[in-house]
Amino acid sequence: MKFSAISLLTILGVASAGRPQLSISLSDGSFAGLDGLDPSISWSGQSSSGDIELEYGVDLAARPTSDIASLPKSIWGKATTDIGGWKTTVSADVDGTDFAGASYDVDAENGDLSINLSASASGVHSIQAKKGFASGDADVTVNPRYNLDTEQADVVVTYDAGDTSVELTASADAQSVKIDHTAGDTDITLTASVDAQSLTISQKLDADNRIAPTITSAGDISVEWERSLGDDNSLTATIKPNDAVDLEWKDAAWTANINLPIEGTTITGANVGIKRDVSF
Repeated sequence: MKFSAISLLTILGVASAGRPQLSISLSDGSFAGLDGLDPSISWSGQSSSGDIELEYGVDLAARPTSDIASLPKSIWGKATTDIGGWKTTVSADVDGTDFAGASYDVDAENGDLSINLSASASGVHSIQAKKGFASGDADVTVNPRYNLDTEQADVVVTYDAGDTSVELTASADAQSVKIDHTAGDTDITLTASVDAQSLTISQKLDADNRIAPTITSAGDISVEWERSLGDDNSLTATIKPNDAVDLEWKDAAWTANINLPIEGTTITGANVGIKRDVSF
């Protein structure tokens, strides 16, 4: 007797009000029968045990099989509680059913100070802290980070004053800065490092249309056009010459993403992803 992801979700979701999300991906633009389809179902739920809030979920391959253990693409869980005034969250992610290779994150927050630790079965990989404070009319955050695997440390400083925000990332080896400024219907974003720089100018043309060209110091150019379709629906097209055309179409509960690699004026393939929320 064969089982599918839907039958497994039915078993898992008997006591839960979670709403599964069905995603279907198509690859390469050329299919033999339904071989190009890669449907999956994401499901999540939540509960509590004493003063601990629990969340959990699974991403399943939606295909008939007699081996239920082969269905999970990923499994995750999260527990949140208060420890001495610190809101602490411990989360775990498992790729498939490889529990020995699970990754873990510990987050602790106390007011405007937060600490994050990332680890796995092999040990701790990174640790970082973030502190926020007000400076006049602006909000400032300081985010020191340390990667134990590479023994690299850096710090990210952000400055947000409403219409203008600045993000500076600095380490012993490199520095980069990102500046955002809003003036009416125009948004300007400048990103710069020693090796590369890019400038994006986003202009709202009218109530339904926005265009955003980007140019880099390497001479690369891309253009994003967003068209509002009403009721929070939209169509966004991004053109990168001699690279790809990307389309995102949001229509109510449906979201479709289409990637079309191009060489010159020739489309060389197609990758399509379609998803929506469904109730079982």
